[in-house]
Amino acid sequence: MRSLYLAVDGGNSKTDVVLGDADGRVLGFVRGGTSSPHNIGLTGTVEVLGGLIRAVHADAGVPAGTPIEAIALYLSGADLPIELTRLHRAIAAEAWAGLTIVDNDCFAVLRAGTARPDAVTVVCGAGTNCVGRAEDGRTARFPALGPLSGDWGGGHDLADHALRSAVRGEDGRGRPTALSRAVADHFDLPTVEAVSIALHFGDLPMERVHELSPLLFAVAATGDEVASALIERQAEEILAQHRVAAGRLGLLDRPHALVLGGGVLRARHPQLHDQVVAGARRQAPHVEVIVLDTPPVTGAALLALDAMGRSAAEPALRAALHHREPARALVDLEDAGAA
Repeated sequence: MRSLYLAVDGGNSKTDVVLGDADGRVLGFVRGGTSSPHNIGLTGTVEVLGGLIRAVHADAGVPAGTPIEAIALYLSGADLPIELTRLHRAIAAEAWAGLTIVDNDCFAVLRAGTARPDAVTVVCGAGTNCVGRAEDGRTARFPALGPLSGDWGGGHDLADHALRSAVRGEDGRGRPTALSRAVADHFDLPTVEAVSIALHFGDLPMERVHELSPLLFAVAATGDEVASALIERQAEEILAQHRVAAGRLGLLDRPHALVLGGGVLRARHPQLHDQVVAGARRQAPHVEVIVLDTPPVTGAALLALDAMGRSAAEPALRAALHHREPARALVDLEDAGAA
């Protein structure tokens, strides 16, 4: 009987689930919405994962109840030791696999980006986070509780600050900036003040503010000083995370990888990317900078194979996932949770 595993990468906006075998073949791959316990609670996380696991079995043509050797589950919002303990207890109780592995989704990004034992990843997507690992097994991580733990940056923060700078640039409290005209035009309104009022009254959904992150980069690319200052601040935050994590692990003067993940960093916006690469090399001369070019669930799957003692299947697995698109969840996410 072939050995099977489940791999889960669960973020703030989507969850990827893979069912594969120990030889590196991908048998099923589905995608659903968020499974982060910060967004939907622990019970909601378990319900959503249960629906997606049933969906990936169906996608793979693997009957329910087929033995699964390991499940490697990496979730956004799994940061504090107590959160990991509760998640592990809840997932293991479902008996989806003989071995249950649970950790933060940054570790999936890290493993997807590199097999180096000494490595750090900084993820900059909707928010930011950072983890590191050393060959001797030590790890470095942050609480990652947003402003409560001193975090700054990511697409949502950048969008919020773009709007704030646009408003202040228009009314004179801040420096003049092309963001003011760009934000008003983006929402097809005459002024940024009108945008603020429309958001206040719900005429514009508040979620649309997130659309301003790519606009910020476009305005910064024209040389606008206010927009460029926000990009510079984001670069400084990314470099600070790398510096602290690598420093805790004693890697700053040793060869190691820095894996850049998350939508903001994977976009390789030149103004941000170039600052991050140059800064990383200044503070860690032997660093190898890698921009993730494969789905983070690849890392979760590789960590499952590592736990099963089947690391030799890595090339086959990477090839299988590199260009493969997931099937959309075979059930609506809400229905999956209720099933």
